[in-house]
Amino acid sequence: MAPSAPLIVDRASDLDAAALLEVADGREVHLTERLVTTLDARRAEVVAALDAGGPVYGVSTGMGAASTIVLDEEARAGHQARLLIARATGSEPWLPRREVRAALAVRLRTFLTGDAGVSSALCLRLVDVLRLDLVPAVPATRLGTAGEIVPLAHLGAALTGAESGELLSPDGAVLPAREALVASGLDPHLLGAKEGVALIEGVPVTTARAIVLADAARRLRQQSLAVLAAQLELVGANRDPFRPVVARADPALAEVLGRLHGLLGPERGSAALQSPVSFRVSGPGLAHLGRTLDALDAAVSRALDGVTDSPAFVGADAGGVAGAFVGTAGFDGFDLAASLDAVRFAVLHLTELGAARLHRLLDPTVSGLPRQLSSAPGAQAGMVTVHKRAVGTVHGLLTAARPASLGIIETSLGQEDAQSFSLEAAELLDGALAGWRDVTACELLAVLHARRLRGVLAAVGGDVVGVDRVALDSAGVEPAAATPLDDELAGLDSVLPPGVLDRPFGRDVASLVRALEAGALVAGG
Repeated sequence: MAPSAPLIVDRASDLDAAALLEVADGREVHLTERLVTTLDARRAEVVAALDAGGPVYGVSTGMGAASTIVLDEEARAGHQARLLIARATGSEPWLPRREVRAALAVRLRTFLTGDAGVSSALCLRLVDVLRLDLVPAVPATRLGTAGEIVPLAHLGAALTGAESGELLSPDGAVLPAREALVASGLDPHLLGAKEGVALIEGVPVTTARAIVLADAARRLRQQSLAVLAAQLELVGANRDPFRPVVARADPALAEVLGRLHGLLGPERGSAALQSPVSFRVSGPGLAHLGRTLDALDAAVSRALDGVTDSPAFVGADAGGVAGAFVGTAGFDGFDLAASLDAVRFAVLHLTELGAARLHRLLDPTVSGLPRQLSSAPGAQAGMVTVHKRAVGTVHGLLTAARPASLGIIETSLGQEDAQSFSLEAAELLDGALAGWRDVTACELLAVLHARRLRGVLAAVGGDVVGVDRVALDSAGVEPAAATPLDDELAGLDSVLPPGVLDRPFGRDVASLVRALEAGALVAGG
């Protein structure tokens, strides 16, 4: 639900990463009169500089390899609007609403610095589109350019009502942007000089996706840590590798082990002197993910605070010549792409560890429970095929595990002879997070099933042979020493069908995936 109070923005820095996430989740934005006045003054400088003459990339010239072509007055008249038409080469799948709102907010954030020199009217159009919760149709894949020209052409056309613009209805249908804007009370925005090229420059979509994906990764990190704690309790793991004292000189590991310590119940006798490696190294794996997310945060900050427009209007107060248009490499998303790749590889490692831990839970020498966590080994499959699902998920993710940030392919007749593929890096991380969530749900199902099975064994003295089928079909959880996770695990257990007999476990995994998406185990983790 959107916060009731709009975010009052007086300067660009008010839209920091945390605020941008709130806007993505539905919060409105209001610009102060002072900021609007500042934008108008900057726009007047830009218009004066354009009127003074001289070539300006994308304004008085073509773009890319055509930048050597000087446009006459007639060609310049509609050039800014035309920039959005042929570059809108994307199609579905479209980015989801939350990420589109984040992209609109980041685009606004970069405009508020004054580098692009756009009008306050264009900035206020972004504010209005966010206020009305209009969702431009922005493609998520097949976007190989130096920068983000393709998705930004779609976004820009949608918010201005240009010919190629499309908006998404609440049910996902594609609507012509011009008609949808008018129906919402907004007239099409007529682009002024330099505003078209400004709309398609920089890396606001990758920046927005990085903010949203980092938030999702941090949530999954907490959930995975909680599931790990439940597994350690279940198997009676030796606590030595998880004691906070072993995190000396590693603050990230200390944070993970401190959280884990708070989730574990009273220590009891260990089932073995050493747990399997997949258990013991999960703490360092979660710590490494934390470090890569911190690095991604730093890349996002550089994208928000740096000069990402090209050409940027650099004034004397920025150390340049007053009124100068400066070409930049602000469209290059390699910093973000490499950081997104690093997070993805950390996620893939944790997903592999999750599948490995799940396999160990099926081993009676580790769990102390019947093989495959089956209520009747041989007659009932138990969790063995749930593990196979996790293996299939991991294999699919590893098949696409090359770095998205590497690989140069020339385009634009050689003018664009390098790409960062930052948007592809974001899309791959999105898929990796979905896979990790699925494997975590498989692990969680095994934990809940094992707790029920342990309850049956406690009730019958440790032997399920000959136990009445009705009892197995309504088995509850064994009362055990209280741990901080018991209430949350009991709540998750209640959304599953009763019993420990075989059933279509894929439905259970889907239910737990939805629970994780809704925020289960976040507070505990």
